[in-house]
Amino acid sequence: MFKNLYYKTKYFFLINLILILSSCSEPDYRLVGGESGKLNDFLGKWLVINYWADWCPPCIKEMPELESFYNDNKEQALVLTYNFDRLEGEELENQIIRFGVNVPSILSDPGVLFGWEAPPSLPATYIINPEGRLIHTLIGPQTQESLEVLINP
Repeated sequence: MFKNLYYKTKYFFLINLILILSSCSEPDYRLVGGESGKLNDFLGKWLVINYWADWCPPCIKEMPELESFYNDNKEQALVLTYNFDRLEGEELENQIIRFGVNVPSILSDPGVLFGWEAPPSLPATYIINPEGRLIHTLIGPQTQESLEVLINP
């Protein structure tokens, strides 16, 4: 009887320890505004990641298109912008306001997260399908229509 109780207590302890340790793990990514999470959070929707910088006029020009795409396709796609110059904090927040970046911005380098090189030029947009595979690397400004064609074949 004590042997059975010993094993039940041991398994109960191990299961709780595993649950506690898994809930304490570091997030894979962080967004401007404080949200964070795991890469698996992105599965099930198209993921559009756009690299931009304040010194890139086509990047700034395409922001309204990204916002329109994001607003009209929220059910099936998530848009994240990433500042190519790796700005953070107040400096990044000021640029987001100044240039009208009205879609979520990721602070974690997408290249590190997904295993690709930094884009050779800007703007650059990466399209990841709902299963988590990179399927398009687009260099140059995008429009709402050009993005919708890619996620609605």
